[in-house]
Amino acid sequence: MFKIKAADGSNNLSGKKIARIRKSKKLSQRKLAAKMQLLGFDVDHYFIRRVENGERFVTDIDLVIFSKALDIPISEILSAEDAKIQ
Repeated sequence: MFKIKAADGSNNLSGKKIARIRKSKKLSQRKLAAKMQLLGFDVDHYFIRRVENGERFVTDIDLVIFSKALDIPISEILSAEDAKIQ
């Protein structure tokens, strides 16, 4: 099975953007994971790290929870302004 990756070899296009948004809101990975847990999504800071580093594929459910926990529209995560795929 052929899998499309980002130009930098990561498994998602949103991880770096999520990291930038998280840092701009002065949230640690642990605090973001805690906010996601309060929304009923069972994750820990390792999940956040893997997403941000591009080690993990991201589902639409993940993106919805990220947008709710970061209090941003999902379109901000999905904007393709800096997305490059191979």
